[in-house]
Amino acid sequence: MSSTPRKTNNAKGTQSKRALILLDRHGIMRTRELVAGGVAATTLSRMEKDGIIQRLSRGLYQRSDAATDINHDLAEAAKRVPKGVICLTSALAFHELTDQIPHRIWLAIGAKDWQPSDNGPSLRIIRLTQTLLQRDIQTHMIDGVPVRIFNIPRTLVDCFRFRKSVGLSVAVEALRDALKTRRTTAAEIADRAHQSGSWTIIRPYLEAYTIDG
Repeated sequence: MSSTPRKTNNAKGTQSKRALILLDRHGIMRTRELVAGGVAATTLSRMEKDGIIQRLSRGLYQRSDAATDINHDLAEAAKRVPKGVICLTSALAFHELTDQIPHRIWLAIGAKDWQPSDNGPSLRIIRLTQTLLQRDIQTHMIDGVPVRIFNIPRTLVDCFRFRKSVGLSVAVEALRDALKTRRTTAAEIADRAHQSGSWTIIRPYLEAYTIDG
């Protein structure tokens, strides 16, 4: 009679250890990923109650004692929307090309992709064609999570495309700083602008800063 509780407790302890190993490896995980790794949902609930793990948003967990990156919210957004790409002001901030601190995370998704509910870090969504969505992506590891972020020339072009949302002054300042610090080139920016049909918008600013060079 006394052996049954002991086996149950051992099973719970084993699952807890497994959950911590998985979270150490991946940083942030969904409930279904942990369950697939052999951790019961009831174990997760108990670990959260005991303060061992933290629920970031619905169905998203990390260790309570995890050391977090300054860009942690980007990692959380990437877990919530794996097909999304960090863009616009959020990408500028990651690339250190703006002093703006976005209150929401800008995320690009496909024209027909599912849009997540506003749970967890607040998101601002833009929709792009699949052709534009799949170009110019860099993958950065943040808190153990692969985060897809548009590269610098692409981010600059998109900021001019969506200047009413980003703010023209923010886009212009980022363009100037990127060229001044040689983080990209006028040719790279022009190439992306032609691809997205934004050349006429960015051309006068690009030419002005290139001449000022």
